[in-house]
Amino acid sequence: MNFTTMDLIMSITAIGVGFLAGAALTWLLLPVLRKLHAGQSIRDEAPISHQAKSGTPTMGGIAIIITTIWVSFIGISPNFGFPAQRLILVLAVFALFGLIGFADDYLKVVKKRNLGLTAKQKLLLQIVISIGFAMHPLSGDSNVWIPGFNIYLDFGILYVPFVVFVMVAMVNSVNLTDGLDGLATGTTAIVAFFFAVLGLVTGSGFIIFFLALTGSCLGFLMLNKNPAKVFMGDTGSLALGGGLAAATIVMGKELLLPIVGFVYVAEALSVIIQVISFQTTGKRVFKMSPLHHHFELSGMSEKNVVRMFWGVTAVLCLVGFLLV
Repeated sequence: MNFTTMDLIMSITAIGVGFLAGAALTWLLLPVLRKLHAGQSIRDEAPISHQAKSGTPTMGGIAIIITTIWVSFIGISPNFGFPAQRLILVLAVFALFGLIGFADDYLKVVKKRNLGLTAKQKLLLQIVISIGFAMHPLSGDSNVWIPGFNIYLDFGILYVPFVVFVMVAMVNSVNLTDGLDGLATGTTAIVAFFFAVLGLVTGSGFIIFFLALTGSCLGFLMLNKNPAKVFMGDTGSLALGGGLAAATIVMGKELLLPIVGFVYVAEALSVIIQVISFQTTGKRVFKMSPLHHHFELSGMSEKNVVRMFWGVTAVLCLVGFLLV
């Protein structure tokens, strides 16, 4: 596919529409969330500075999901990569993971059931959706592209468990990243934009979904940046992780995701390392996990931690282009 001026105009338009719609829908959603008393509760062990955030409306991820789906459908074009059937598959996965998060958020903040869905229930639902996606004929084949080497490896019968691992890992990594104002939203906007540009340049992209996701995240960020007036909740973070994983798998670039999205990986690894270290030695490696809290407790302001993680993501996106 040749990159044309029309492609550029359509891309800017898709992001712009997503931005405006995402910001407007988030703003309209705020009074509804307040009426439902859908306020975020802050853990006692969280940094003291976070206690002031208690009661901030959550479940704002609904706006990201609706906007991304709407812009994706109105932007379907032969110039934007894959057929509509694959787009629908990715959007279905995106929405289903969001539905898991919504159920969890609703039980916690509206029904006031502190634990929401149990960890086992959430994991089981995530695995079921991931298996269904991995076995769908439109999700891709067992040949997986290896970044930096430009070769494909046939995973054979291991392809389904590989896809399940990628999806579940990414969903929960994005969920753990969503702990500071604008952190997960801004990071995801950068990652989604990277894959949109990559698709435009190489002609191998699932472009309209990434453009829609970029715009909707940027629109939501207007009310989610510090000091946040709304949080995305598990509704948004689970949808973002599932959508990114599904779209990159269909695109055939799933192993680029943990590279350009290393912030997600680092957040998840920090939790794993902290738990293993404390259970085996009784000592903590980090002052607090996930990793963003460690930097906060080390003296960095919340805004600077977020900016640093955004900057790291942007640099790693440049590395991603070099690998391709």
